[in-house]
Amino acid sequence: MLFVSGCTILPETSKDIATYNFAADDTDESGSDSQHSGKDGRKILVAPITAPLWLDNRGINYRLKYHNRAQSYTYANSRWSSPPAFLLAQQIKRKITTATRHLVIKDSSMAIAENELHVELEEFSQVFDTLNDSHVIIRFRASLVNNTHRLIAQKIFSIKQIAPTADAAGAVEAFSIASNKLADGLVEWLQSEIRTD
Repeated sequence: MLFVSGCTILPETSKDIATYNFAADDTDESGSDSQHSGKDGRKILVAPITAPLWLDNRGINYRLKYHNRAQSYTYANSRWSSPPAFLLAQQIKRKITTATRHLVIKDSSMAIAENELHVELEEFSQVFDTLNDSHVIIRFRASLVNNTHRLIAQKIFSIKQIAPTADAAGAVEAFSIASNKLADGLVEWLQSEIRTD
């Protein structure tokens, strides 16, 4: 089965593979100088995001709701620069750094974390409602723990974003918008939970 959008059920080898990343959010950099100075918030360790095996790769996944919504496919000639879990983790770290007074530490050898953020990615797919209409879905569970590993709070974040075009490029644009919105929501939730800790 071959679509005009360039996706195939079976992956194909091609020399012309498009590699994608999340589009940068220009608002992240606004006021970054003042945000970097005088950090007096918590030291937060953002643990590597976990993902199911079918998402632990660089493929851009899609499903055909009108055909078999339970089956997942990947685009033959398009892929992520890194697995979605890694890209999402980088975006979350950047959001925390630029939008809060908290410090994101790389690992426990650098500093003692006062809080740890754990994220489990559950869904990260483009869904075709029809041949020409699609949307992306991102869903993950976030858990905030303190330095004694006590669970402080947990929340499921989910979003659906219409893709502007029925192809990999449209999916990437929708994923960029959706992941940015979810990262904003996660940081807002993080701020509220840390204040009450």
